[in-house]
Amino acid sequence: MNVVIGTMRNGCVETLKQPRLFATVIGSRVMCSSKTDLPIVAAKLPFRVKLTGGRKYAWCACGHSKRQPFCDGTHRTNAPSISPVLFTIEKDCTVMLCACKQTKNAPYCDGTHFKVIFQHLASSVKNMFK
Repeated sequence: MNVVIGTMRNGCVETLKQPRLFATVIGSRVMCSSKTDLPIVAAKLPFRVKLTGGRKYAWCACGHSKRQPFCDGTHRTNAPSISPVLFTIEKDCTVMLCACKQTKNAPYCDGTHFKVIFQHLASSVKNMFK
Protein backbone atom coordinates (compact mmCIF):
# COMPACT_ATOMS: atom_id res chain seq x y z
CA MET A 1 0.00 0.00 0.00
CA ASN A 2 1.36 3.43 -0.96
CA VAL A 3 0.94 6.18 1.60
CA VAL A 4 1.04 9.80 0.51
CA ILE A 5 1.35 12.48 3.16
CA GLY A 6 0.86 15.96 1.87
CA THR A 7 -1.14 19.13 2.21
CA MET A 8 -4.64 20.10 1.24
CA ARG A 9 -4.68 23.10 -1.09
CA ASN A 10 -7.38 23.90 -3.61
CA GLY A 11 -8.71 20.35 -3.44
CA CYS A 12 -5.42 18.61 -4.35
CA VAL A 13 -2.85 16.68 -2.35
CA GLU A 14 0.72 17.96 -2.71
CA THR A 15 3.59 16.05 -1.16
CA LEU A 16 6.33 17.39 1.14
CA LYS A 17 4.76 20.79 1.79
CA GLN A 18 3.48 22.49 4.93
CA PRO A 19 1.51 23.41 7.04
CA ARG A 20 -1.24 20.78 7.21
CA LEU A 21 -0.82 17.02 6.96
CA PHE A 22 -3.87 15.74 5.15
CA ALA A 23 -4.38 12.38 3.48
CA THR A 24 -6.82 9.55 3.88
CA VAL A 25 -5.51 6.31 2.44
CA ILE A 26 -7.93 3.65 1.23
CA GLY A 27 -6.10 0.73 -0.37
CA SER A 28 -3.67 2.37 -2.75
CA ARG A 29 -5.88 5.40 -3.48
CA VAL A 30 -5.71 8.78 -1.76
CA MET A 31 -9.04 10.43 -1.05
CA CYS A 32 -9.24 14.23 -0.74
CA SER A 33 -11.96 15.79 1.34
CA SER A 34 -12.47 19.08 3.11
CA LYS A 35 -14.64 17.35 5.76
CA THR A 36 -12.95 15.19 8.35
CA ASP A 37 -13.59 13.48 11.67
CA LEU A 38 -9.96 13.93 12.74
CA PRO A 39 -8.33 17.21 13.73
CA ILE A 40 -5.71 18.65 11.39
CA VAL A 41 -2.41 20.14 12.48
CA ALA A 42 -2.76 23.93 12.60
CA ALA A 43 0.93 24.47 13.47
CA LYS A 44 3.78 22.32 14.67
CA LEU A 45 4.60 24.47 17.69
CA PRO A 46 2.21 25.67 20.42
CA PHE A 47 0.77 29.19 20.59
CA ARG A 48 1.91 31.38 23.49
CA VAL A 49 -1.03 33.63 24.37
CA LYS A 50 -1.90 36.10 27.11
CA LEU A 51 -5.34 35.39 28.55
CA THR A 52 -7.56 37.63 30.67
CA GLY A 53 -8.92 36.24 33.94
CA GLY A 54 -12.66 35.60 34.12
CA ARG A 55 -13.12 35.64 30.34
CA LYS A 56 -14.51 32.63 28.44
CA TYR A 57 -12.45 31.21 25.56
CA ALA A 58 -13.16 28.63 22.85
CA TRP A 59 -10.05 26.68 21.77
CA CYS A 60 -10.18 25.28 18.23
CA ALA A 61 -10.02 21.48 18.47
CA CYS A 62 -10.40 20.75 14.73
CA GLY A 63 -7.50 22.83 13.35
CA HIS A 64 -9.56 24.53 10.61
CA SER A 65 -9.98 27.93 12.31
CA LYS A 66 -8.34 30.96 10.70
CA ARG A 67 -8.05 32.55 14.18
CA GLN A 68 -5.80 29.88 15.72
CA PRO A 69 -5.66 28.85 18.50
CA PHE A 70 -9.22 30.07 19.01
CA CYS A 71 -12.39 28.84 17.30
CA ASP A 72 -14.01 30.86 14.52
CA GLY A 73 -16.85 28.38 13.82
CA THR A 74 -15.22 26.74 10.77
CA HIS A 75 -15.69 23.32 12.37
CA ARG A 76 -19.40 23.51 11.57
CA THR A 77 -18.68 22.96 7.87
CA ASN A 78 -15.24 21.28 7.79
CA ALA A 79 -15.38 19.04 10.89
CA PRO A 80 -18.93 18.90 12.26
CA SER A 81 -18.10 16.04 14.67
CA ILE A 82 -15.36 18.06 16.43
CA SER A 83 -16.46 20.76 18.87
CA PRO A 84 -14.27 23.50 20.35
CA VAL A 85 -13.07 23.24 23.96
CA LEU A 86 -14.62 25.95 26.13
CA PHE A 87 -12.57 27.14 29.11
CA THR A 88 -12.22 30.06 31.52
CA ILE A 89 -9.03 31.34 33.16
CA GLU A 90 -9.27 32.44 36.81
CA LYS A 91 -6.61 35.17 36.62
CA ASP A 92 -4.56 36.91 33.94
CA CYS A 93 -1.74 34.69 32.70
CA THR A 94 0.30 33.58 29.70
CA VAL A 95 -0.20 29.99 28.60
CA MET A 96 0.91 27.63 25.83
CA LEU A 97 -2.12 26.43 23.84
CA CYS A 98 -1.83 23.33 21.67
CA ALA A 99 -1.56 23.90 17.90
CA CYS A 100 -0.99 20.30 16.75
CA LYS A 101 -4.45 19.33 18.12
CA GLN A 102 -3.08 16.02 19.50
CA THR A 103 -2.75 17.04 23.17
CA LYS A 104 -4.23 14.89 25.92
CA ASN A 105 -4.59 18.01 28.12
CA ALA A 106 -6.73 20.23 25.86
CA PRO A 107 -6.45 23.13 25.35
CA TYR A 108 -2.97 23.23 26.87
CA CYS A 109 0.18 21.94 25.19
CA ASP A 110 1.54 18.70 26.65
CA GLY A 111 4.54 18.29 24.32
CA THR A 112 2.82 15.99 21.81
CA HIS A 113 3.91 18.31 18.98
CA PHE A 114 7.36 16.72 19.16
CA LYS A 115 5.76 13.47 17.97
CA VAL A 116 4.01 15.33 15.11
CA ILE A 117 7.27 17.01 14.08
CA PHE A 118 9.11 13.66 14.15
CA GLN A 119 6.41 11.93 12.04
CA HIS A 120 6.54 14.73 9.45
CA LEU A 121 10.33 14.60 9.34
CA ALA A 122 10.37 10.79 9.02
CA SER A 123 7.88 10.82 6.15
CA SER A 124 9.87 13.56 4.37
CA VAL A 125 13.10 11.54 4.64
CA LYS A 126 11.37 8.36 3.39
CA ASN A 127 10.03 10.22 0.34
CA MET A 128 13.50 11.54 -0.50
CA PHE A 129 14.76 7.99 -1.05
CA LYS A 130 11.92 6.77 -3.28
